[in-house]
Amino acid sequence: MTQTASDAAAAEAILREPSRDSERISGGHLVAKALKAEGVDVIFTLCGGHIIDIYDGCVDEGIDVVDVRHEQVAAHAADGYARATGKPGCAVVTAGPGTTDAVTGVANAFRAESPMLLIGGQGALSQHKMGSLQDLPHVDMMAPITKFAATVPHTSRAADMVSMAFRECYNGAPGPSFLEIPRDVLDAEVALADCVIPQAGRYRASTRSAGDPAAVERLADLVVHARKPAVLLGTQVWTARATDDAIGFVRGLNVPAFMNGAARGTLPPGDPHHFHQARRYAFNNADLIIIVGTPFDFRMGYGRRLPAGATVVQIDMDYRTVGKNRDIDLGLVGDPGAILAAVTQAASGRLANGSAARKEWFDELRAEENAAVRKRLPRLLSDASPIHPLRLAHEINEFLTEDSVFIGDGGDVVTFSGGVVQPKSPGHWMDPGPLGTLGVGVPFAMASKYARPEKEVVCLLGDGAFSLTGWDFETMVRFGLPFVGVVGNNSSMNQIRFGQQRKYGEARARVGNTLGDVHYDRFAEMLGGYGEEVRDPADIGPALRRARESGLPSLINVWIDPDAYAPGTMNQTMYK
Repeated sequence: MTQTASDAAAAEAILREPSRDSERISGGHLVAKALKAEGVDVIFTLCGGHIIDIYDGCVDEGIDVVDVRHEQVAAHAADGYARATGKPGCAVVTAGPGTTDAVTGVANAFRAESPMLLIGGQGALSQHKMGSLQDLPHVDMMAPITKFAATVPHTSRAADMVSMAFRECYNGAPGPSFLEIPRDVLDAEVALADCVIPQAGRYRASTRSAGDPAAVERLADLVVHARKPAVLLGTQVWTARATDDAIGFVRGLNVPAFMNGAARGTLPPGDPHHFHQARRYAFNNADLIIIVGTPFDFRMGYGRRLPAGATVVQIDMDYRTVGKNRDIDLGLVGDPGAILAAVTQAASGRLANGSAARKEWFDELRAEENAAVRKRLPRLLSDASPIHPLRLAHEINEFLTEDSVFIGDGGDVVTFSGGVVQPKSPGHWMDPGPLGTLGVGVPFAMASKYARPEKEVVCLLGDGAFSLTGWDFETMVRFGLPFVGVVGNNSSMNQIRFGQQRKYGEARARVGNTLGDVHYDRFAEMLGGYGEEVRDPADIGPALRRARESGLPSLINVWIDPDAYAPGTMNQTMYK
């Protein structure tokens, strides 16, 4: 038989009608069974010939298939689904450019410690190193940005390796895994008796370690005797679903709390232990600073913003993060909720030693907080046109309800919102995380609305950020996933423009960062959603309410002042 005839025969075998023999199963169906065992109820995907047997398996297992317009969106949506549900997300893409398109979404999940599995197609093993269509070394490319990356070598191993990848997602701090599955491995059928299919709930151990008991006792003693403690609750508090334990710690031991990342909303605005604006003042004056689930990265000034004289404690799920970039006095590795609960229990009965006598410290912080709010109030209520970004952020914050999930996707406009928008419930804040990826807004909104349809989704998007993945607005329309989208439109990549202006002067401030005046409201209408344009700040609130009432995916195009820069933008270390 000639090589050409052999190839034709192989192709015919692969395309042959799959058998319905209950004793045999295909690789794609094994993948679907493993996804189902993990609790995955949806995959985000863009189709390709390498992966279609997974679709067939998903249909049989009752797993929904949400098909998007770009693989980056599929990966971001899997990341967003994991954040919204606490379950791992899953994206399935084809080989070559399908997988490379998804790299950004996987990298974002890696830096954000978000558990997701990306499944990528690959050419047939029988064509290994022969130059098959879309063949690339996917595993080598994905290894640096995942916790686990591997090729499925045989059909009988498909379910087993999916489960292995999910298990690695939860090794220490969570993160993404990648599996490459060759086309003939997915399409081939094997005897069911020869397959390893791990059973739900029986192949992963609990990760709720409470850390070293001696360290727990020492931290309890530090908290009880501190005069001016402060705690920063970071993203891992939400990732580990440690909200109740964090609240019990803060209220039970009477500690002022600040929140960043996905931990925003752990305490609602107005809670006496909730502080927002006075963080720098608190850290500069505290005698005990507890950092929970937040690395000493650029957002924390690499730890240099914490005074040398304070006692610093760090709690993290990843041993490698504790004490990185800054020395600490005590480090605890484990589940944030389990550790905080253990500390609260260890301090029980000793509160009279100091933690009950912190009224002056709370009053001091509250005065600083109120002063900061008063200072920026004129800009929050500004009637200027073009609209000041702080006024836009204020109107969005006023619009949010207890059930509103807020998503920030952008540079300068979202930096403004970080100091103003305060979610009212746990798990109601989403942003890209430390990779600073633009374009997460629409896929995060997609995943969040799909995962929790009872929640309202409100998304603030920079015009540059929306442009990266905005075509999947149509996917939102197609799948009936309404959300309130707000585009802060200054026709610029303003965060970068500020740096160029500072470094090179006004004459070269707009090189490579100026966009056209795009009417995104019309874009929304063209794709079957609701759109509205706003130029007067008084019209922001009514426009948001009309978008909510439309019951459609929406874009409110708000023209904001291009010459207003957020303090966070002006203080970025990259410009210094």
